[in-house]
Amino acid sequence: MTTRRRFLASASALLLGASAAPALAREGARLEVATPMAPPEWALLERELLRANAEACEEFFGRYFDDRGFLLAYERWGANDGPDDAIENVNDWPHLHALGGSDRILELYKKAWEGNLRQYTLAKTKDVPFAQDGMYYKEFPVMLDWQHLSEGLSMFNLQGLSDPYDARFRQRARRFAGFYMNEDPGAPNYDPKVKIIRSMFNGSRGPLMRKATPLDWAGDPFEVGDRFQMEHGERTYEETLLHYAEYGDIIGDSPLNLHATTLALNAYMLDHEEKYRTWLLDYVDAWVARAKDNGGVLPSNIGLDGKIGGATDGKWWGGVYGWGFSPVAPPGGKREDRNRVPRSIVAFMNAYLLTGDDRYLDVWRKQNDVINAQKKLVDGKLSTPRMYGDSGWYSYAPGDYVLNNWEIWYLSQRASDRARAGGDHPWVAFLEGRNPTYPGQALRADLSRVRERVQAGRDDKTTPDTRLADNALDINPASVTAMMHLMQGAIHIARPPWSKTSPAQGGAPLYARLRYFDPHRRRAGIPPDVAALVDSLTDRTTGVTLVNVSQIEARDVVVQGGGYGEHQILGVSLEGGKEVAVDASSFTVRLAPGAGARMTLRMQRYANRPTLAFPWASSGGEISSPA
Repeated sequence: MTTRRRFLASASALLLGASAAPALAREGARLEVATPMAPPEWALLERELLRANAEACEEFFGRYFDDRGFLLAYERWGANDGPDDAIENVNDWPHLHALGGSDRILELYKKAWEGNLRQYTLAKTKDVPFAQDGMYYKEFPVMLDWQHLSEGLSMFNLQGLSDPYDARFRQRARRFAGFYMNEDPGAPNYDPKVKIIRSMFNGSRGPLMRKATPLDWAGDPFEVGDRFQMEHGERTYEETLLHYAEYGDIIGDSPLNLHATTLALNAYMLDHEEKYRTWLLDYVDAWVARAKDNGGVLPSNIGLDGKIGGATDGKWWGGVYGWGFSPVAPPGGKREDRNRVPRSIVAFMNAYLLTGDDRYLDVWRKQNDVINAQKKLVDGKLSTPRMYGDSGWYSYAPGDYVLNNWEIWYLSQRASDRARAGGDHPWVAFLEGRNPTYPGQALRADLSRVRERVQAGRDDKTTPDTRLADNALDINPASVTAMMHLMQGAIHIARPPWSKTSPAQGGAPLYARLRYFDPHRRRAGIPPDVAALVDSLTDRTTGVTLVNVSQIEARDVVVQGGGYGEHQILGVSLEGGKEVAVDASSFTVRLAPGAGARMTLRMQRYANRPTLAFPWASSGGEISSPA
């Protein structure tokens, strides 16, 4: 029987409710692929990269963490090198496991996460007042800004991809979201009347309702100089304080606080409790309205009265990390632009993930239009601004303002948004058929990155008492960007950013076209020996090749639409074959030994409520494993 006939017979039987593999019926159609395919280079590289990552991360953990999961570093509070940096040493490990990495990766990530919570609950400040009883309270930072809170939550916000049924994860997801929904009387962060988070400094002990001091940001005095490597270049503790000399204006709401929406998204995707969705959309909608009222630009301060610029003398551009925030940076003594407003796009992407409503993207198109309307010649080059202050727009740079346009295009898939993004990106060029060598090049580059970082760890001469929490961040070997692009058709919103025109940030959920699950091992990630290559994305279709590199074992893989089942897969067709209806968020492919095929998935994107549940979950629990 041909591959196509096997596909039609099997899929038709399942869709008609026949008894052939009833355990997979809830997962949609079952596709049988028996056409031999010699393992492509990209497939072998993917499998090797998954293996190499796992081994490298195991070695990294053994050097930088102890048996409790505590980071072996000098414990400090602070925005420079505090608790958020400590857990960032396992950046991308949840991504790696969810792609198909070893179960050991999930085990080590969870040990590091539980260790981080315990370590920094026990760690206390002497001088910083709000952390004197522990830097964490109720397993959450006592209070800090959402540039750093989101970085420290980057791994937790992805744990649900692989571990959604863990009781502690589920409890924490609800508790953390509750800190911003006034469900905890000790954390009155949110004012529901004017729909603001009341301070830029907020957390499990509530908002800081005074101007911040350099001490609040920099942490207790410590030895700066020969003992520690200072990633921001400070030579003395006094310079560390000076770094934050102009960081006082934290009262009122800031766009960075929008990162708290990912906490509500996590909680909503557990059981679809409507209160979390409602809070998220209400809060984002309030900012949509503020941008409209501010001439199309998101203001960077909202006062306690709900008015634009209400806590910064009426200046819509005011506040720490706002449009006009260009503080002096020691030791050089020069002003540096630190506008973090663009990072808040994650919240609008979260709202789009829930609704598919284009108005959440249109905020950013209009803002970019306003900025591009300010273009002028600077040193003979047409330039656009990045900042706004008392004298108007400033900090001009050559070219159009295109920040975040790639993210907008990825979600909308509109040709007009692709044109607005301008320029090029090697992965996008591959999807558009203009860069056929990209898969091999990108996967080999990530393999080299793993090797280089392993060597850097072996060459590292620091000891736990001379190492700050952020010193090893750049030698964490986990390398997942190429696999996310190629296997999932996903963008990697992380630190560093996936594109030069995307802001560096953390704390985002997964935005992906596809995900994979192993129905036999009942876990997230592509099964052993299986590789995937997404080679085209449109608004309605996804092109993907699946191959089994094992020549002796058949493999089953569940293919899901979207990172959280948000995309409905309407039909599937093998290349040149007739489409078979699926009409589900997932379907199953059985790959014969050494078999592979390219298929086209016809999809309705953002049609389903996103969920952390695995595809075989039902209202009564999990169904039995397939025979």
